[in-house]
Amino acid sequence: MSDYKKTLHLPQTTFPMKANLTQNEPEMLAFWEKTGAYDAMIAASGAKGEYVLHDGPPYANGSIHLGHALNKIIKDIIVKSKNMQGFRSEYVPGWDCHGLPIELKVEKQLGEKKKTLPEHVFRKLCREYAAKYVEIQRKEFKRLGVMGVWDEPYLTMHPGYEAATARELGNFMKGGYVARSKKPIYWCCSCKTALAEAEVEYADHVSPSIHVRFPLNDEKLRAVFPAADPAKSYAVIWTTTPWTIPDNMGIAVHPELEYSLLEHGGEYHLVASGLAEACVKAFGWDAYTVAGTAMGTALEGLVASHPIYGRPSPICLGDHVTLEAGTGCVHTAPGHGREDFEVGQKYGLETFSPMNDEGRFLDSVEFFAGLTVFEANPVVIEKLKEMGNLLAQSKVSHSYPHCWRCKEPVIFRATTQWFITMEANDLRARSLKAIRNDVRWIPAWGEERIHQMIEHRPDWCISRQRMWGVPIIALLCESCDEAWYDTDWVMDIVSRFEKHPLGCDYWFSAPLEEIVPQGLACPKCGGNHWKLSKDILDVWFDSGTSFAAVVEQRKELRFPADMYLEGSDQHRGWFHSSLLASMGTRGCAPYRQVLTHGYAVDGNGHKMSKSLGNGIEPQEVINKHGAEILRMWVSSVDYREDVRISDEILNRLVDAYRRIRNTCRYILGNISDLAPEGLVPFDQMESLDRYALDVVYRAHLRIQSAYDEYEFHKVYHTLHNLCTTDLSAFYLDILKDRLYSSARDSRARRSAQTAMLCILRLLIRDMAPVLSFTAEEVFRHLPDGLKMNAATVFAVADDDLSACQMSAEERTAWETLLLVRSEITKAIEPVRKSGEVGHPLDTHITLYMDDALAATLRSLNTDLRATCIVSALSTAPLADAPDNAHTAEEVNGLRILVAKAPGEKCERCWIYSEELGTDPGHPTICPRCTGVMQTMPQDAAE
Repeated sequence: MSDYKKTLHLPQTTFPMKANLTQNEPEMLAFWEKTGAYDAMIAASGAKGEYVLHDGPPYANGSIHLGHALNKIIKDIIVKSKNMQGFRSEYVPGWDCHGLPIELKVEKQLGEKKKTLPEHVFRKLCREYAAKYVEIQRKEFKRLGVMGVWDEPYLTMHPGYEAATARELGNFMKGGYVARSKKPIYWCCSCKTALAEAEVEYADHVSPSIHVRFPLNDEKLRAVFPAADPAKSYAVIWTTTPWTIPDNMGIAVHPELEYSLLEHGGEYHLVASGLAEACVKAFGWDAYTVAGTAMGTALEGLVASHPIYGRPSPICLGDHVTLEAGTGCVHTAPGHGREDFEVGQKYGLETFSPMNDEGRFLDSVEFFAGLTVFEANPVVIEKLKEMGNLLAQSKVSHSYPHCWRCKEPVIFRATTQWFITMEANDLRARSLKAIRNDVRWIPAWGEERIHQMIEHRPDWCISRQRMWGVPIIALLCESCDEAWYDTDWVMDIVSRFEKHPLGCDYWFSAPLEEIVPQGLACPKCGGNHWKLSKDILDVWFDSGTSFAAVVEQRKELRFPADMYLEGSDQHRGWFHSSLLASMGTRGCAPYRQVLTHGYAVDGNGHKMSKSLGNGIEPQEVINKHGAEILRMWVSSVDYREDVRISDEILNRLVDAYRRIRNTCRYILGNISDLAPEGLVPFDQMESLDRYALDVVYRAHLRIQSAYDEYEFHKVYHTLHNLCTTDLSAFYLDILKDRLYSSARDSRARRSAQTAMLCILRLLIRDMAPVLSFTAEEVFRHLPDGLKMNAATVFAVADDDLSACQMSAEERTAWETLLLVRSEITKAIEPVRKSGEVGHPLDTHITLYMDDALAATLRSLNTDLRATCIVSALSTAPLADAPDNAHTAEEVNGLRILVAKAPGEKCERCWIYSEELGTDPGHPTICPRCTGVMQTMPQDAAE
């Protein structure tokens, strides 16, 4: 039998069985670089127009993590799929280079030396630090197989970008959006800077919880509560921030809530009626009486006294007061809360916040001078106890704001900052309308999430008290602190940034007299002594203006972008700031679609962390399995939710990858001798080949639709099922006999090869955006003359195989045959288990069918024996079926009889025949194989 094996048309290919991805991928990257694969892809696309995906800039700090890999691979899949569908889609990567994390790293490296460095020198060191990690991350992203304009990325620290950001600030100023005022904002005492809401994270925190009484010795109290004794009456507040008590300026009540005056031990305490029982329990009272009730509106204008300093603390009305917790009387410190500030503005209360940038009370604060706010908490409590105004204290664990960088608790603190006013020019209302009407949010819940954020957000605090960033272009009067920012002057400064080799470093290094207009007088006080504003812009303003710095200016892109794509945290970050910046200066959203993905978590769904030891780094996966497996992981999950990864998951993907790769390898091996002149037209192909091509083409349409909808998990599952089930377990399994045993140039074999070539072309087109390394490798191993005149798989023209679809009737007939085939397998199984046969090729099958089923199978004009992979198959009327025939479960009008195939097994094709040895020259092979042998050259036959 070994002699005849040489005459089979076995796979002949250099495409390796083993992937060796870790060794081959770097070689493929070098090939792409050398041949200009990205440029070739772009040059071959564009017939259907343009598609712009704008890259959100990752932070240039440290090596990439799995979240970065997930993000970049998703973007790469989109860009490649769009180009291969005919849309010109360029990928311009970028980096966010300014901001606090880099500044803190450089400060740590410098130590005390930082205090003596000029600003422009410090900024130079920050620039170098950012550039270092841009280069590191660029190499890591390219290693993932991500294609793009890597040699010309955008950097937020480039002079052109910095100038564009500053120009957008000037546009906001010109539009009347920008204001400088004293308001409470999030403040990090550790980093000593203001924070935007997007820079605040919430985490559990244990805080002191205290109930404090404010003396209510106001004679007007009798008009509301006749039974009250003002000298013994108190308004009760509750707070978890005792350090804010020194800065109290008032008490807020809700106008529509009822309040009760509770008498206990001859003293009267005012609380909301709905919270009275909870308050009494917290105070530890065993009994009380209600001396009177009144609505909140009746309390307005009563004046309490500060529980420590005795200064007036008037009762005000505020709609923010609720019955969720506390007493219904809200301690109001306008310098330390948004609602407090708004009430304070309404009632003329002082915005009082006597502390420095470290959150340390100034010397003017009696009893607490020099203490940080958190150091002051126990001291304030002790002072209240000493004054007899502490009713209760405990500890409470609650969600509390923390700095996104240093992870320390933050505070609300009133400082003079720069703001973009949300109500100016209806910025909020127009933004909300754009969210609803002009943008597609994927997943759909993203729309409601960002809508709520914009609807309820305060004015945008755009100033930071740091050094590494784009400065807020303004002059401050030395005499009265008035800000001056004439927009013509601002735009002139912007033009200087654009020309300066280090961009806005000009602001920090140029002589003051070169920046200040000659003879400029303060419009408020008439003074002529000026200083530069040293605040820098919020980094979210930096990245949020990328549409102006990149999308509008790069030749590869256009405004608005079709897609912004980042993690789900960017609803409050980049998506948010980009929308406000574009609505403010362009009047429209900067994007048409916004897609968000989840976080990478471990196999149990837990967040990855070094402390838990459950983290997986991209480089680990690449070193062990190759970047292709990471890409496959991204495509295998519904990335719109948090996505799990573990060694077990990766091992399953390695097995799935092997199945897809081996399917491609098998096809390559069997078309190695195919040439253009040997191709068979679709209408002349064998029926089985036409059906297989129809199956694959319809799967191709589903895959392309999945790419359109960004549902890459459907791409993966369709591709995997296609290779393992429809091809390997069905079509290719049936073809083995025809491919190996038929004459080399027979129409039957060429028909199969033509179908396989078309199938492989579709497969590599479908897999290329995801399995980029493998698709390119397969493409390079296609036979000469069949590579479709392309230098890379990404530049292959789309095969129009729409004509290669079966009629609905023929497809239905084939689906019926597949059911018959399945029933044959069921019928063989008990015979195989009995030991009578070992393999389906050992059998002779008789199909007993009714007329309708027989007609359906005859209409296919196909070899039923070959399709069912048995040695003999005959048909008979259903009425002739013997009692021991298997009755089909899923096919009406069908019974099946299984018998051992007569004759002997052909040594060449392994099919049983009763006519072995009809040719004395080939005594051990069947007549079909004998005929093939006689057509072969003598040396091949031998």
